[in-house]
Amino acid sequence: MKAFINSDVKVLLPDGNTRSLSDYLLPTAILMLAALLIMTSIFLPYWRMSMTAPQYPKGLNVDVYVNHLEGDVREIDALNHYLGMPSLNEGGKLERQISIYAIVTLALLLMAAVFIGNRWAGLLALPVLAYPLIFLADLWLILYNYGHSVDPKSALGGAIQPFTPPIIGVGKIGQFGTSSSFQWGFYLVVAACVVVLAGLWFHRKAYKPIVDARKKVSAT
Repeated sequence: MKAFINSDVKVLLPDGNTRSLSDYLLPTAILMLAALLIMTSIFLPYWRMSMTAPQYPKGLNVDVYVNHLEGDVREIDALNHYLGMPSLNEGGKLERQISIYAIVTLALLLMAAVFIGNRWAGLLALPVLAYPLIFLADLWLILYNYGHSVDPKSALGGAIQPFTPPIIGVGKIGQFGTSSSFQWGFYLVVAACVVVLAGLWFHRKAYKPIVDARKKVSAT
């Protein structure tokens, strides 16, 4: 950043000291990058579950985006029908409906933090830092509720005990082996959190001298 900014451009602090303009542009660029990463995650899958069985040698896959599901959804729904389970799209319906608005709000909070030169910038970034944990907790709850919706009175419901598919790693549901993993959308969100932490560090480094200078001037 400093290589592209004229080092002669200075910012005058309240106490008369000066700092380079690049000190303030760097956290701005970093936080904007984090907002871009979060927005980009909308278009990528966050999580995938694969199911394999002798009659499905190629496996059945479901990719979970924040606002929709892709993959072999119909085939899995057809199998789940014999267990008396709801369709996959019933799980997390509310979350998918509000997800785009929520993620856009997170990005806007980060952009708002750019214009705040005090500790409130960190508070605005907290929802972004909490987002991956909220996603994981909500995903586990959806999987738990779905796996415990088996109807024992259905055609095959009595043959399978209630279950919770693993969020990551391998598992087994009846005769199906399962494999779950995070995808690029989730990794982008985690990367955004790391970028936010870096941005907040540079933000504090840049704006704390201004706050201290104001206190110094007020005390005189």
